[in-house]
Amino acid sequence: MKICMIGKKILGISLLIIGISACSSPGTTKKKEDNSTHELPNIIMLVGDDQGYPYFGFMGADYLQTPNMDSLAANGVLFTDGYVSDNHCRPSLQTLLTGTLPIDFQKEAFALMDKEIKEKKIPAESVQAFQEDFDKKAYAFAQANTLPKMLAEKGYVSFQGGKWWEFNYQNGGFTHGMTKGWTEGEQKTKDWFIKHMGGDGMDLARVTNQPAYDFLEETKGRPFFMWFAPSLPHYPFDAPEKYYNLYKNKDMSESAKQYYANCTWFDDAWGEMVGYLKEKGLYDNTLIIYVNDNGWEQDPKQEYWNDPMRSHNGGDKGKSSIYDMSFRTPVIFTWGDGKKLAKGVRTNALIHSADIPATVLDYVGLDIPEYYYGRSFKDVIEGEKEGLRDFVQGNVISTRSRDPKEVMGRHVEGYWVRKDNWFLRWHVTDNEVELFDLNNDLRNDHDVSDKHPEAFQELKKLAEDYKIKKGMDPRISYYRRLTGEEK
Repeated sequence: MKICMIGKKILGISLLIIGISACSSPGTTKKKEDNSTHELPNIIMLVGDDQGYPYFGFMGADYLQTPNMDSLAANGVLFTDGYVSDNHCRPSLQTLLTGTLPIDFQKEAFALMDKEIKEKKIPAESVQAFQEDFDKKAYAFAQANTLPKMLAEKGYVSFQGGKWWEFNYQNGGFTHGMTKGWTEGEQKTKDWFIKHMGGDGMDLARVTNQPAYDFLEETKGRPFFMWFAPSLPHYPFDAPEKYYNLYKNKDMSESAKQYYANCTWFDDAWGEMVGYLKEKGLYDNTLIIYVNDNGWEQDPKQEYWNDPMRSHNGGDKGKSSIYDMSFRTPVIFTWGDGKKLAKGVRTNALIHSADIPATVLDYVGLDIPEYYYGRSFKDVIEGEKEGLRDFVQGNVISTRSRDPKEVMGRHVEGYWVRKDNWFLRWHVTDNEVELFDLNNDLRNDHDVSDKHPEAFQELKKLAEDYKIKKGMDPRISYYRRLTGEEK
């Protein structure tokens, strides 16, 4: 795989990295026929933030009101068993724009960091500050050959709105956007974390969709790519009263009421966006793709309201864990309510979030880079193939795992594999290996590795091979020591 090399202004990477995603260069590509004479679709990447895969009406949650998302799923192709590249937001979001895995860019970024430190002769006492500045201002990601940059070759304009860790929208190659960066002084204010998550971009849906509408008005007549990624149903659970009242008198926990209210808030904001697209005559030629950034655990009877460690972080088996719920997502492709793609298709074919940018490139007639981990699912979406992946797998290297003593979790090494009805969880740091039967145990409560040794050995071998191939960067241990996590 070919990874991008940062140019003359090579910069380092922070020990605070949250699994930064793979960066790409033009490199060798898989050639395909040019379809530039065809009408180019508008494209919207609709991204849920901390949205658990079970918590939609179309996924069977009849206790939850998500009419607009239900309509989206019903009018296109729904992959019920999608998986993302990481168990928390930043690296997962980066995959959606690079088509690659977090671990691949992470290794390249460390190499670039080492080179820059050596060339600039940065003294040891200044290395940590150098790394932090690199990460927080997302200089590595700014050099990636992102989806907006590639789409620009076809004349696309692009808009970033919502969650965005990459300092400013320009770093992603967007022509327009809401996230404009921050000053050093703003890092010292109480809202510093909001600035890092997306700054003004965080107002999308929670405050207004107007910046997205303004973008469409300013660029009308040109094909567009839109990153519509509201920070919902992400904490804080402060949905307007009209959404909370939908659940107020339901027989469910308080934390469920609060979380579901935010889910409906997201759904309503998306419904407003659809209304605008239809009013302006844009909807029928817009390819809409939905995916979560990571999973979440909040069933109706689970009560986390007096337990911030769980209510703010997705329960025990959602976000940041190494369980199925942490990585699984529905993936939806809709284009013109059945006019351009089939309508009402529901499939359990496995799909990886890295496959989404590859599929977008295929639909617009651009070459898919050879270094992409993702594959185009265009033929699967159009019914010409049943699936492309016999299994999906991943890792949680240099990321976070739930820890009762640390709200942001701790750095661990772990791997997971999904094949057929089986999910393997391998927590290397804690020496735990478990196999779960998703036909009977969606919440991963019962390890059945002893009862199904053949399946266990098959998936464990897949995980071991992946570990050998991808490996754990030995410098991860070094950064743990720097942060005091490893003595």
